[in-house]
Amino acid sequence: MAEIRPFKAVRPRKDLSEKIAALPYDVYSREEAAKKVEGDKYSFLRIDRPETQFEPTHDMYAKEVYEKAAEMLEDMQKEGSFIQDEKPCYYIYELTMDGRSQTGLVAVSAVDDYINNVIRKHENTRKEKEADRIRHVDICSAQTGPIFLAYNSNPAVKAILDDIKMSAAEADFVSDDGIRHRVWVISDDKYIDAITKEFEKMPNTYIADGHHRAASAVAVSKMRREANPDYTGDEEFNYFLSVLFDADELKIMDYNRVVKDLGGNTVEEFIEKLSEKFDIEKIGNNQYRPAKKGEIGMYINNNWYKLTVKPEYVKDDPVEGLDVAYLQREVLDPVLGIKDPSTDDRIDFVGGIRGLSELERRCSLDAKAAFAMYPTDILELFAVADAGKLMPPKSTWFEPKLRSGLFIHKI
Repeated sequence: MAEIRPFKAVRPRKDLSEKIAALPYDVYSREEAAKKVEGDKYSFLRIDRPETQFEPTHDMYAKEVYEKAAEMLEDMQKEGSFIQDEKPCYYIYELTMDGRSQTGLVAVSAVDDYINNVIRKHENTRKEKEADRIRHVDICSAQTGPIFLAYNSNPAVKAILDDIKMSAAEADFVSDDGIRHRVWVISDDKYIDAITKEFEKMPNTYIADGHHRAASAVAVSKMRREANPDYTGDEEFNYFLSVLFDADELKIMDYNRVVKDLGGNTVEEFIEKLSEKFDIEKIGNNQYRPAKKGEIGMYINNNWYKLTVKPEYVKDDPVEGLDVAYLQREVLDPVLGIKDPSTDDRIDFVGGIRGLSELERRCSLDAKAAFAMYPTDILELFAVADAGKLMPPKSTWFEPKLRSGLFIHKI
């Protein structure tokens, strides 16, 4: 069963939600983050990326940097920019983008569920990336970035959340990128108990995004357990901040690829080699977006092509049957020699939010070919996680992005 529970969120004062909410820390470079918070005393990015408060040459992983984050968080609480609920609550976080809404339940999830694989994963994490967030969570004694979880559709939970959403939202604003954010507080014990019991019926939840944040939160929990050998399991450090979404409401966008060279092949030779595994149709100048699984759009030499995997190369395996896996196995590795796309600098990844025109632009600047992918389905993600396997790098691009700073879990 999936164990979630309510918590006493530290959250922005109602009139400051829009000013405090910030995109996740890892979407910015150090330079971009510093520019973004310049002259801004509210943006939560200051706390998520505290090196912005130091000179550009300062060691961004120095202890005093994380201590600065803790200090700013405490100061914002003292001055009333943040408030904390008096009783444990659940919360609703709804995001609306291009007329499509997705409704998340904000709760804390059990660390033991992560350890025991009740919370299922589909990505490996890198220790160097974890180290930064481990220090941030530990020194701030708070989880500031929510982990994006998904669950198989549950009509009972949906009905409860829809009922609560009939009331006025606690926070309601539109961010700079046009996304509407609404927050409700669930303080009624009747609703809290009903939601908790529905999740107890679920065998699993799934990490959609935020594997490094989750791993870091769990690492800090283990540290706290070791330091407190008489812990009961009820302490806040045994849980981590999460926003849980019904799978039916989620949209995964395409995650596209550009390559810097053709591995010594001419365009004609490259296309000829691809024709062994794909049926190829030349589209011409019109952009081609794959219409279904098994299709890939390719832009090369100012022309678009439709690539369709030949039936004899179709795989039934949850990982090997992903479109990004077909591209890696039949093109990137054997034809271009790109063995590990996560480390090879000859390949770059372009989120679908940027559109196909960005692929054309890159090919006019620094790339020789681009591949437009059909989006991975959320149920494909579940199937990979259920099989205990890993997705290829950069398989999913979720939009809209959850904002940081709207909910903080103190541990």
